[in-house]
Amino acid sequence: MEAAARARALIDAAHDADPSRAADGRAAELAYADRMEAWVARIAPDADDTLRLAARCQHLERWRVPRGSFPAGKPGYLAWRRSLYFKQAERARELLLEAGLPPDRAEDAATWVSKTGLKANAGTQALEDAAVLVFLESEIEAFAAQHAEYPRGKFVDILRKTWRKMSPRAQELALGLALPAHVAELLREATSG
Repeated sequence: MEAAARARALIDAAHDADPSRAADGRAAELAYADRMEAWVARIAPDADDTLRLAARCQHLERWRVPRGSFPAGKPGYLAWRRSLYFKQAERARELLLEAGLPPDRAEDAATWVSKTGLKANAGTQALEDAAVLVFLESEIEAFAAQHAEYPRGKFVDILRKTWRKMSPRAQELALGLALPAHVAELLREATSG
């Protein structure tokens, strides 16, 4: 088995330990990894195995660090996310090296997973774009339901800030999504002007 296939198997085995399950019964992280990789393949069709493997590591073992393990509120949320970026990046590096990928490729994947160089690094940008597209396509309705107390303006502001992080290619893909009418309306408002 080649190194990339070994890395994929190791990453997916780590995902499979996620106690949360998707609607189809698979580990939730594994379902998320599949969606991430599919979007990266659309965003960067010429991507090598390293970028696809990094896409699969976007939420690698995220379930091990529950959101509740950090303080409530925006500062706690941001600290939780930052800690995840680096934990996930380090774990990705470990698994890729264990699989036999060269150190420079494992380092590239860790850089992308850690969100280092957003807007300046094509791999990091591809992962960010894919994560936003997964969110819009598969998660935004659940997010809205969890935060039903948010006023409309807050949702629009979240989408506006998210939109600014995306590449023009990802923005184009997002506008082509078949979103529920209320979500499409919020996105139109966030992206106008």
